[in-house]
Amino acid sequence: MDFERAKAALAGLRFADLRWVAATGSTNDDVRRWLTEGSAGPEPVVLVADHQTQGRGRLDRSWQAPPGSSVLMTVGLPVSHVEPPRHPLIPIALALAVTDAFPQLALKWPNDLVVPVPADELGYRKAGGLLAEALEVDGVPWLLVGLGLNVNWPSFPPELEASATSLDRIVGRPVDRADLVVGTLTAFATRWLPLLEDPERVTELLGAYRARTTTLGARVRVQLFDTQIVGVATDLRDDGALVVTDDGGVEHAVTAGDVVHLRPVAGQGSSTSS
Repeated sequence: MDFERAKAALAGLRFADLRWVAATGSTNDDVRRWLTEGSAGPEPVVLVADHQTQGRGRLDRSWQAPPGSSVLMTVGLPVSHVEPPRHPLIPIALALAVTDAFPQLALKWPNDLVVPVPADELGYRKAGGLLAEALEVDGVPWLLVGLGLNVNWPSFPPELEASATSLDRIVGRPVDRADLVVGTLTAFATRWLPLLEDPERVTELLGAYRARTTTLGARVRVQLFDTQIVGVATDLRDDGALVVTDDGGVEHAVTAGDVVHLRPVAGQGSSTSS
């Protein structure tokens, strides 16, 4: 990635403290260490790596990518000025920023970036995901939001070929990672975080998410710790929870869980427009 060009483009924004490493274990772990050791803060900090050896997604699943093929980034954001019930919306705001920078992508609840492929069994292929972790440093709450996004992949292993994709495959040419980072952080800072930080405008952010997700209107199976829910994803609550109406007509508010899209519901669809 052309780090110097990206850093210069972000000068003056709240994410001007952009840092880069060629390789690391986990960008989330690095930013957490910087914050707890005092080598970052009190302003937001962003770390981008060309390669991660211990990247992870939800439920501690591993995230492996060839060196230089992806955007591997963690945003460390102080969140004391945001009411705690809105903290779960911060990863949603970053996901929306990614779709601003690359409009061909859509969102799958809770944390996936996908490209719609109606001919595929699930109707989409995964291009990336986000992982949020909370911590407190000297009494100040912070949120670490990690982003892993497949950008220029030469090939996929056989087990991922039918379910994953990368941005270069979507547009048929290489994608500039520096432009993608700058576009994402600029949209996050100037468009989506201001909506989240203003209680009277949060509904605008939620409306944008509803418009860009593939999950609402889909028949889904939600795997929870000790049970599962099968039904239709019917809404998104103000705190980011997914509302699933099961086959008995009972509504469930899901705050975390694995969501699998099942067959389409007759007469229903979902918009992925940006």
